[in-house]
Amino acid sequence: MVTIRRRHICVVVLALLAAGCGGERGAPSAETTVAAAGRLSPQGEATLLAVIEAGNLPDLRRPNFFGYRTCVKNFYESVGRTLVWTKGTQTTNQALALIDLLQNADKKGLNPEDYDGPRWAERVGLLRQPNLQDSERVLLRFDLMLTVSAVRYASDLHIGRVNPHQVHFGFAIEHKKTDLAEFLRRNVVGAVDVKTAFAELEPPFPVYRRAEKALQTYQRLAREDDAELLPHTKMPVEPGDTYPGITRLARLLRLVGDLPADATIAPQHTVYEDELVDAVKRFQQRHGLEPDGRIGRDTLEQLNTPLTRRVKQLELALERWRWLWRWLPPHFSEPPIVVNIPEFKLRAFDDGYRPVLTMKVVVGKAYRHRTPVFAQDMKYVIFRPYWDVPPSIQRGELVPEIEKDRGYLAKHAYEIVDSRTRVVTEGTSEDVLQQLRSGQLAIRQKPGPTNSLGLIKFVFPNENNVYMHATPAVELFAKSRRDFSHGCIRLENAEELAVWALRSNPGWTRDRIRAAMEGNKTVQVSLAKPVPVLIVYATAIVLENGEVHFFDDVYGYDAVLRRVLEKGRPDSD
Repeated sequence: MVTIRRRHICVVVLALLAAGCGGERGAPSAETTVAAAGRLSPQGEATLLAVIEAGNLPDLRRPNFFGYRTCVKNFYESVGRTLVWTKGTQTTNQALALIDLLQNADKKGLNPEDYDGPRWAERVGLLRQPNLQDSERVLLRFDLMLTVSAVRYASDLHIGRVNPHQVHFGFAIEHKKTDLAEFLRRNVVGAVDVKTAFAELEPPFPVYRRAEKALQTYQRLAREDDAELLPHTKMPVEPGDTYPGITRLARLLRLVGDLPADATIAPQHTVYEDELVDAVKRFQQRHGLEPDGRIGRDTLEQLNTPLTRRVKQLELALERWRWLWRWLPPHFSEPPIVVNIPEFKLRAFDDGYRPVLTMKVVVGKAYRHRTPVFAQDMKYVIFRPYWDVPPSIQRGELVPEIEKDRGYLAKHAYEIVDSRTRVVTEGTSEDVLQQLRSGQLAIRQKPGPTNSLGLIKFVFPNENNVYMHATPAVELFAKSRRDFSHGCIRLENAEELAVWALRSNPGWTRDRIRAAMEGNKTVQVSLAKPVPVLIVYATAIVLENGEVHFFDDVYGYDAVLRRVLEKGRPDSD
């Protein structure tokens, strides 16, 4: 019955829009005069409500706006069911400014096609025709199309185009809601500066603003670049080697800012040396590579990555920051800790949201042990922690080792415990091994310098049982790609993070922290002020100095999100 009723409404609406809302063609009617003043005739109001009820505008690229019906209806009710984007048959300054935003939505990492961007010039031109016939019908259709497009744009700009759960991200989507009808009425319809009004919907994070600026820069660079590929070589290109791609290499590095603009490279130069080597090192450092100046396979792959792909990475980063903004409260209770998985890096911020602590991290393996993307508050720190071995590691890794070497547990400071954490002393009999396989008994590692968690564990309770910790395997921090863990986050400098996290706990000085690390017992300290911890995934980051860094899509999340977005928006909302 509902479907039949909607079809009937659509038929009525189409008939009304096609026939016009007042008078015969060629002669201004009373209704036309009313429309010129912004007010609608009774028949025009009826058509307005019927179109909204149907949730369908055939002239839109995506005609069905059924999901936004309530928002659009509330907007027109709040303005007295009048036309808001025209005065007479002239488009308002606010409408023109709004149309400019829709046409240039790509500057925000959005797709202008989703908001009919290429179609607005023709529609505005139609309104400017002399002796406009059936003006109420034309004006009503224009007004509704612009309102629907504005609502779509505002929503996408504010909370993103994709539901993060659709691509397996752990951010709730209902934390923050904005009344878009009220936003348009209050902030846009009579705005002096429409662009600034819409900017208030965007995430206030400095990293978002920097990424937005970098996106526009890379869009320009992508247009300027010829996308020529650098030639491959059998062996890495070392400083001092002859290389046939010198001209292209210099042109690319100068374009992206790694080679100074005033650097002089002769057109026929073929030796890889001096300023070019320094420029490649800067490029490597910005792309998560070892800055050794050698042009090996990984460096060449990054150099040959099209700048259009860099544009896409920045667009996806903006989308994810919008997801985060829709989840977070208006203000952090405390400055946060942010871990960016593809960057393998942690940053802790001060009260002004400036990074005051940066360190390398090791994250979960790309295959089967990915660190999840989510946010929680850190509640406490444990010094000299036990490591409670997860059941999967116990069954799949430790039990086979014990079967091969019954002394394995003692060699690695492990002990077997029951469900009450009482130590089992019967050794590693077959019965004990069977109980370990079934999970009736568990394995934990004793505290100490060789413990897999190191001497400090940072706990932010979550359903994934993920935490941050120190590690004795410090050699892994020398690697450029650092996805080696079973999902938890290993820290390059856990002591420094403990000093930062406990700064509000009276008496917990660096000396006391170090004493707890070097003591002989396990100590748990609740934070005086819980700290927000954000685990994010961005393959493009713009630093405070404006330097743009790109990273490999280690978990393939960019590829998944890109495929979802490339399918295009559905015909309906």
